[in-house]
Amino acid sequence: MTGSADGGERGERKGERTRRRILESARRKFAECGYERATIRAIAAEAGVDKSSVIQYFGSKGDLFREAVHWDIPIAELTADDPAQTVENYLRAMLGAWAADPDSPMAVLLRASMTSEQAAELLRGHITARAVEPMAAVVDSPDARLRAALSGAMMMGVAAQRYLLRMPDLATADLEDILRILVPVFRDVIAPEGGDDSRSRTR
Repeated sequence: MTGSADGGERGERKGERTRRRILESARRKFAECGYERATIRAIAAEAGVDKSSVIQYFGSKGDLFREAVHWDIPIAELTADDPAQTVENYLRAMLGAWAADPDSPMAVLLRASMTSEQAAELLRGHITARAVEPMAAVVDSPDARLRAALSGAMMMGVAAQRYLLRMPDLATADLEDILRILVPVFRDVIAPEGGDDSRSRTR
């Protein structure tokens, strides 16, 4: 019985490693070729497994893609009492994730969404559910959802131009300099002082 248990444990570990290898290979292929052109056969070859193994672990290319590009945005963990600290936490987390892995799930999904409506729909749903809605919940303003959506759009734009397009001035800039300029801007968006009253006073 002990031998069988050990063998099962070893088999489970091997299965987990194979599954992870397939996911990593899928991200590279989706990033390189886009969703439409990436094939299960090419992903299997990249991972060093049979095509049947990919199907066994993930079912279809669509299911594999959804899992390969899934990521969580820990909005609650990044939210602080101070709005300025909150936006700095958001920015550091997003830019740090892109810097750490150019083929991160969010980067791959953004690339693929440029050429695939299926990927674009997945990105819209994911950003709305994982970023806009929880961020809007902490914005004290009647137009909280719009402010949250604008914040997400700006953050994605900065990340894409810095890490995907490698725009010279953004790609070479020091992160602290970027934060020094962006944090006050984002603070005004997600933490408008005085809400409608402050806007009324400016009219």
